[in-house]
Amino acid sequence: MAVYTKIDNQDLLSLSNSYQLGKITNFKGIKKGIENTNYLLKANKKKFILTIFEKRVKKKDLPFFMGLMEKLNQKKIICPKPLKNNKGKHLSKIKNKPASIVTFLSGADKANLNYKNCFDIGKNIAKFHKVTAKIKLHRENSMSIKKLAGLLKSIKFKPNKISSKLKPTLNVCLKDIKRQWPKKLPNGIIHGDLFIDNIFFNKNKFSGFIDFYFSSNDYLMYEIAICINALCFDKKKNSFLMNHKKVKNLIDGYESIRPFTKNERNALNILCRGAALRYLLTRIYDYYNTPKTALIKIKDPNEYFQKLIFHNNLNNYKDYYK
Repeated sequence: MAVYTKIDNQDLLSLSNSYQLGKITNFKGIKKGIENTNYLLKANKKKFILTIFEKRVKKKDLPFFMGLMEKLNQKKIICPKPLKNNKGKHLSKIKNKPASIVTFLSGADKANLNYKNCFDIGKNIAKFHKVTAKIKLHRENSMSIKKLAGLLKSIKFKPNKISSKLKPTLNVCLKDIKRQWPKKLPNGIIHGDLFIDNIFFNKNKFSGFIDFYFSSNDYLMYEIAICINALCFDKKKNSFLMNHKKVKNLIDGYESIRPFTKNERNALNILCRGAALRYLLTRIYDYYNTPKTALIKIKDPNEYFQKLIFHNNLNNYKDYYK
């Protein structure tokens, strides 16, 4: 989440009328995240999240995201619920950009996850996957391995900031990952962006997932690979080291609901490499392309370069699950 688009009182009045919120008494930009503009709204003693969708999110994908959150709520998966406006639609326009309002999810993200948190996250991811397997919605992953070559090509590397040797190195890594990428694994709708700021806890108890705007159909095990990268490394000074106990608890939690297949276990390393490369490339792109005027904290690409190198030096499932 972030703030790129500024809103004014006239926008607030229009939203209040359109979504029948009552008088909006307070609104505040949310700095976390990087993709879309987000505001916390308060009306009638209730809280809501306003999202204004920016360039990277395609308009044609928005009905998928809204429909997914709607169906997840129906199936008792804890996540924000999109509101409908007075035309019966989830989406409106602000500053000529598509926008939505969703319910506020109680709780907050945790900067430091303990082992039980990791177990609970894994368990709830598996529950999410079990439910989404029966949801008849489809969206191709816009950040799949097939799409990364185009993203890498679009980055204009600046030698003063990031090593000029990086682009050739990344090209070699991408080529090798694509060569080894599994042809077939259990597939379904994944969240696709389960970082700590998209996972909420309330009094140390899991309270839900937010920010479904990278959700798509992909390998279920790829979700686990994303989570290992995002949740299971500890920072020591300027280094990122994998915490094997966090990985084990994440996996144990998941397998308490849905056991992995043999092929999924065999693919874990290459999926982790692919996930690390995906986030490295988007971070490098954002590092060079985010406007200085945006109310946003740019994330360091070096973190995912370290993680990519780490995975490159591992081989199999046993290197992770110890």
